[in-house]
Amino acid sequence: MPEALLSAIGAPRDVAAIDIGSNSVRLVLYRLEGRAIWTVFNEKVLAGLGRDLAATGRLSVEGAAQALTALKRFAAVIEGVQPAHVFVAATAAVREAEDGPSFCDTVAAETGLKVRVLSGEEEARYAALGVLAGIPHAEGVTADLGGSSLELVRMENGQVGTGITLPLGPFALADGKAFDAGKRRDEIARRLKPAGNYQTDTLYAVGGAWRTLAQVHMDVSGYPLHIVHQYAMNADEARDVARLVARQSKASLEKWPGLSKKRAETLPHAALVLEGLIERLGLKTIVLSAWGVREGLLFEALDDDVASVDPLLAGSSALGARQGISPTLPGALRAWIEPLMAALPTGFDAKRDGELADALCRLADLGARLHPDHRVELAFDQVLRAPVPGQTHAERAFLATAINARYGGPSATPEPDTIVRLLNEEQRQAARALGLAIRLACDLSGRSAQLLVNARATVRGDLLSLTASDGYADVLLGEQTRRRAKALADAAGLKLQIDGRD
Repeated sequence: MPEALLSAIGAPRDVAAIDIGSNSVRLVLYRLEGRAIWTVFNEKVLAGLGRDLAATGRLSVEGAAQALTALKRFAAVIEGVQPAHVFVAATAAVREAEDGPSFCDTVAAETGLKVRVLSGEEEARYAALGVLAGIPHAEGVTADLGGSSLELVRMENGQVGTGITLPLGPFALADGKAFDAGKRRDEIARRLKPAGNYQTDTLYAVGGAWRTLAQVHMDVSGYPLHIVHQYAMNADEARDVARLVARQSKASLEKWPGLSKKRAETLPHAALVLEGLIERLGLKTIVLSAWGVREGLLFEALDDDVASVDPLLAGSSALGARQGISPTLPGALRAWIEPLMAALPTGFDAKRDGELADALCRLADLGARLHPDHRVELAFDQVLRAPVPGQTHAERAFLATAINARYGGPSATPEPDTIVRLLNEEQRQAARALGLAIRLACDLSGRSAQLLVNARATVRGDLLSLTASDGYADVLLGEQTRRRAKALADAAGLKLQIDGRD
């Protein structure tokens, strides 16, 4: 483990991770801003290193050549970028192939990259760590499907539990014959028997094939928010899309928009494995994680104080600070709206609403540098689609609806169909009320933390009361403040009183 990869929250760093898998070889460059982790470059080659492993016990000759070419390019990119640290990890194919060690020696000799070959236990653990890095409250089982293996590992109370590796990747079952869904389904069921102790309600799916399955489900269901991370399907939805894909021919799948020929070849197998897991583990919900082994390696290397920070709050802070101009505003806003929180409509539950309010306060200055004619739409879109983990799709919609209100947008928001799909009416009302509370605080104070402390909003019964410190009533409680406060009171179902004295 590198020493203190990031021990100072204020010191951004670039980090590179190379994942040499059974199916793909990938380079990802990250920019770390404290606990906020941004993917700034991502390139993969579907080399198929493990394609011949089941038949020959060796790496694919063609795949090894393609992988080496890709790794030479990746090494050149790393040399140019000069990241603070580089992770290079290989998984099942290199681990199990008899010529795996010689392949690593060749990579080192021709690229200078030193490959760490992960054991099955390590691969499972890092996949689960990656899930927890991006979904801190994850409870259930991580399932990481690669080209040669499937890793299952339990997660409880933020901790990684025991895991197993099963020979269930598409290359592990390849027999050179035409794909027969019935026979493949039976073999998958047989190989899943050791997973009986991993029954759970929620499965966190890691791996490119399952991300593609999720994208297929988004397309067929008309889902409006094309973000894979924390996309959730219930068991029936996942089973239906798995069966849909498993029935397709390779030629049919190749015609699917955005689906490569190599991915089309392995996708039916991934669908059948997911179907088998639903039955074997008694799953109710499948949640997609865009974070896995690479992010797990990175997360382990973070300083403990940095790693413990909530990624939603870290990402919101970094995004808001980059666009905003008032570093003291978020904390002042959070303190100012605290007396109002219990009286505002409930979006999720009191604890989560408080966490989302904290994130929104960090995003409240997001529009400061945006063109005023387009501020509402741009701020809304950034909050809805920013690559900030640690939030469900419904919570993304909640924060986007709130930021829309914070900048004076109408209740319909710029994407009404998306918001109605993701939030119920009560959640939409709660988000709007929260955004209007932030707008009131920002506008009465001119976004000045010093002025904001001289005004106070409280709720007693059904009355929203707005007061000011001595000498500040004329400065802070004018006509615009009255309009903002009236909008908040109406959204929260309250009466308004502005008496000018605290």
